[in-house]
Amino acid sequence: MMEERANLMHMMKLSIKVLLQSALSLGRSLDAEHAPLQQFFVVMEHCLKHGLKVKKSFIGQNKSFFGPLELVEKLCPEASDIATSVRNLPELKTAVGRGRAWLYLALMQKKLADYLKVLIDNKHLLSEFYEPEALMMEEEGMVIVGLLVGLNVLDANLCLKGEDLDSQVGVIDFSLYLKDVQDLDGGKEHERITDVLDQKNYVEELNRHLSCTVGDLQTKIDGLEKTNSKLQEELSAATDRICSLQEEQQQLREQNELIRERSEKSVEITKQDTKVELDTYKQTRQGLDEMYSDVWKQLKEEKKVRLELEKELELQIGMKTEMEIAMKLLEKDTHEKQDTLVALRQQLEEVKAINLQMFHKAQNAESSLQQKNEAITSFEGKTNQVMSSMKQMEERLQHSERARQGAEERSHKLQQELGGRISALQRQLSQLHEQCSSLEKELKSEKEHRQALQRELQHEKDTSSLLRTELQQVEGLKKELRELQDEKAELQKICEEQEQALQEMGLHLSQSKLKMEDIKEVNQALKGHAWLKDDEATHCRQCEKEFSISRRKHHCRNCGHIFCNTCSSNELALPSYPKPVRVCDGCHTLLLQRCSSTAS
Repeated sequence: MMEERANLMHMMKLSIKVLLQSALSLGRSLDAEHAPLQQFFVVMEHCLKHGLKVKKSFIGQNKSFFGPLELVEKLCPEASDIATSVRNLPELKTAVGRGRAWLYLALMQKKLADYLKVLIDNKHLLSEFYEPEALMMEEEGMVIVGLLVGLNVLDANLCLKGEDLDSQVGVIDFSLYLKDVQDLDGGKEHERITDVLDQKNYVEELNRHLSCTVGDLQTKIDGLEKTNSKLQEELSAATDRICSLQEEQQQLREQNELIRERSEKSVEITKQDTKVELDTYKQTRQGLDEMYSDVWKQLKEEKKVRLELEKELELQIGMKTEMEIAMKLLEKDTHEKQDTLVALRQQLEEVKAINLQMFHKAQNAESSLQQKNEAITSFEGKTNQVMSSMKQMEERLQHSERARQGAEERSHKLQQELGGRISALQRQLSQLHEQCSSLEKELKSEKEHRQALQRELQHEKDTSSLLRTELQQVEGLKKELRELQDEKAELQKICEEQEQALQEMGLHLSQSKLKMEDIKEVNQALKGHAWLKDDEATHCRQCEKEFSISRRKHHCRNCGHIFCNTCSSNELALPSYPKPVRVCDGCHTLLLQRCSSTAS
């Protein structure tokens, strides 16, 4: 086995080398009549057949390499087109022909190496088809995959229609590999052609990888658009909640202003009263001590009132700050609650669907119960009728037996009394015997009828027992329905609790809103501006002065253009840079305006 593996490895290297050299001379476009290509397929077939387990059947031994190649369809969905096209070819009748057609199509797709690598990576599946010392199970299999990667440079145009792939004999022609290998390039023109073809194939590989990456990016963009739409809906709901809270805050501010106006009016009234009392004191000096003491007391009271009003104002200011903090917390709670609301609504829809299913099942069970109860009542009526007919038959039997006994007694009496009338009596006896036989026949028929009725009774009893078992099953279904209703009630309680918890989970929306704004700013900064190279700029973009040793170049971290030191001396913190960085004068003013607009 080791010598066979080594020989097959050498033959594979030689066949691939000769195939590539001949393809370079032909411009790397090959057809089915190309001899090195045919020999490559023969060597590839021998490599796939090495160490293949033999399957015994009634017809004989079957040793085909198409079995492991069919696994590629399960492991790599891209190979499903090859497998279906091979199966749909009407000319192929054997597994060997299908395997050869599969190799042709994989080489034309330039994915033969990729498909075999997928097979070798799953050796636990290959162990069903190959022995442990086979070429595909050892390290030489990976070496062959590495050699087959070089064939992706070739363009193979192979026509499978009209070719007899079933009856071809895979014999290796060693004469191709024993010839002297001549220089196939032919000069500088061939070298240029090969370089151009190399570049072409490299560009094709790059395009294939780029198409894959574009597809992945498109799926990611679709996912981001969906998340953005969801976030926008949640933001709209949050803004509505914020507007309502702002209205409540405005009402509280108006109430505070009214309280302040009342307190100021009361202070002004007290001041006016004190002035009037002072004027009266100056005009009339009678009772100066009494008036002075009264005014002093009133002043103290007014001071106390004023202090109390100031305390109330401080309390109102504290309440205002607490209300603002509560507004922020409520915004966060609303964001979190809206996220959980969506999840809980989905759970509610699922529970509703389950309840509807259980309700339909219960209705079906009740309808079947009613039908079975009606059947039981009908069967009971039939059993009553059968029992009544049985009683009538028994009465007839008893009456016939009594008649027979009476006839026998009469015959005995007649024999004793009338000895001479034996002949007449014998005739009468014969008639009586005939009547008895007829009565016996009737009895037999009645017995058979009674047995049939008993069988029907037994059948009815069996059906009634079956109906009782079904009734028990229906009762079990009712119990399950009750349990499901209890579960429904519990789920409703859980839903109510979760709805209450929804009102405490609104923080994530505000955070996601801030993150989205930062991401949008970063995207705008990255999309709208490009980082200029130092060699491209010779003058300042703003003042248009030429750069020199004294006037140095500086990049703006926001727009990416190059300015002098005087035009880019400002520093600001950007979303893409956590620390303050250098920014030009224009970007500085724009960013400050944006910050002021967002703050307002």
